[in-house]
Amino acid sequence: MFVNKGIASIALALLALVLASCVDSSRDWKLTGPTMGTSYHITVVQVPAGIEKAILQSAIDAELEAVNQEMSTYIPDSELMRFNGAAVGEAVEVSEHLADVIARALSIHQRSHGAFDVTVGPLVNLWGFGPKPEPQAVPDDAQIAQLQQVLGSDALTLEGLTLSKSRPVAIDLSAIAKGHGVDRVARLLESKGIDNYLVEVGGELRTAGVNPQGNPWRIGIERPTAGQVVQKPIQVSGKAVATSGDYRNYYERDGKRYAHTIDPRSGRPVEHKLASVTVIADNCAEADGLATALNVMGADAALKLAEEEGLAVFLLVKADDGFEERYSAAFRPYLESQGR
Repeated sequence: MFVNKGIASIALALLALVLASCVDSSRDWKLTGPTMGTSYHITVVQVPAGIEKAILQSAIDAELEAVNQEMSTYIPDSELMRFNGAAVGEAVEVSEHLADVIARALSIHQRSHGAFDVTVGPLVNLWGFGPKPEPQAVPDDAQIAQLQQVLGSDALTLEGLTLSKSRPVAIDLSAIAKGHGVDRVARLLESKGIDNYLVEVGGELRTAGVNPQGNPWRIGIERPTAGQVVQKPIQVSGKAVATSGDYRNYYERDGKRYAHTIDPRSGRPVEHKLASVTVIADNCAEADGLATALNVMGADAALKLAEEEGLAVFLLVKADDGFEERYSAAFRPYLESQGR
């Protein structure tokens, strides 16, 4: 399990449109099930003969369970929790999968100037967005400063398949592991000769080939309001998509709204007007982590990084009359494909 109260809203729903849900052929299947504290929804199209539906789903479940066993903070003997329990300075051998996710997380941490940090969990908990209930009083400067002296991805050192820490930090991969799980399932499907699919775990998704109607996959970016309303439909095949936002999990104290998205650099909830960030990338782990990082950064800094790195990014920014759409140059082709 990965999702807790503070993380559940980080990955917002990306709505697969009706075109992706109509499965007519006997070799076009929909597969669903629980995983990582949420659920997965998979559509596979033109499945090669010789593959049985029940066996394929069993293989998918096993792959996602392996991700849990490697990276969950809710399984006491998971590979990640064994590292979290290791002593400061101890060199811990990790699997290739865990090393790959940690390396990607450290890269995004550096590129986002610290906005993405997999050691931020204690701050999330302090503000009442973890497993504990909301605090009776807003955390004070001293409490925040005390945690910030310990936390930080700069305490982590990854050398090959060896991971160590220079301070007593603990890693939580909730903001990137679901995307990694999507990628793992996508690779599994491709290894079985399945070239047309949509894989979604907790709102993060990856597509390839065509949908059951033989057309490119279309998804909808959700409007940050109550209910599932599509703000913008886009055509995305052969790519991964992830969305992050702060509008579904917050509380108010003395008339002030505190969002669940914590900026590791300040130790406090973000206060900007960026409501949601959607990222399109070649793999879902990258899209997942970047969406969280850019959401922390705010609209101006997010677009600046997107243009510097050529990232396909779509932002919805709170405005007096609704939401303002902003997007990077690399995202424009996805809008133009819809006739905009």
